[in-house]
Amino acid sequence: MSISLEALFELAKALEVPPAYLLASTASMADAVLALGQQPPRQQDQLAGVLVSLSKMEPKARAECVRRLLPPDTEV
Repeated sequence: MSISLEALFELAKALEVPPAYLLASTASMADAVLALGQQPPRQQDQLAGVLVSLSKMEPKARAECVRRLLPPDTEV
């Protein structure tokens, strides 16, 4: 299946979501795109940088860092 970029952008506009949301391969990726899209550009840059940094951490350290950021009783 293929769709033109123009059609993709029109669909995203109609759904009021970022175009990247429609290309996300998982629900988690789509959630991340929506969360970033709701922030001003500077916050988007900062949050993207945090995500990149987290992705480079050792799994145990990353899980601990994420655990501290999330509300209690949230699964990591």
